[in-house]
Amino acid sequence: MILFLTLAGGAAHSGVKKIERQVAQVLDDFHDAASRADFEGYFGLMAEDSIFIGTDASERWTYDQFKAFTKPYFDQGKGWTYVSTSRHIYFSGNGQMAWFDETLENSKLGECRGSGVMVKRDGSWKLIQYNLTVPIPNELVLEVVDKIRAQEEAE
Repeated sequence: MILFLTLAGGAAHSGVKKIERQVAQVLDDFHDAASRADFEGYFGLMAEDSIFIGTDASERWTYDQFKAFTKPYFDQGKGWTYVSTSRHIYFSGNGQMAWFDETLENSKLGECRGSGVMVKRDGSWKLIQYNLTVPIPNELVLEVVDKIRAQEEAE
């Protein structure tokens, strides 16, 4: 893991680990809130100028757009469960920005990947961008591309 935090002496390792745990906890809480359809908890972890990029090419939502999309589902108690199975977190030199990638498991989609950026504002870490993808094995990518093109042509 590459860390660009500037911390002096022996405090460096424990300071980095503490900040890394804080960021990881926000991500864990984000996934947990989605799983429980906790609207306030979920969006409380996102910055109001955040962007959420979903698995479909049309899914690029601002904070307000994503709230509007999500609310009817969460109001019905329908969330989504993604469990992180591995995660890498990196930090800017001033420790006020983090970027990450994680491997996720979902019962419907299988292995997924999440990546994004977090910023520290008013002492709290907030997601400013989250990008959810479904990795496609290289052996299948051309087949998937052909199916996407066929669908686009049919529309």
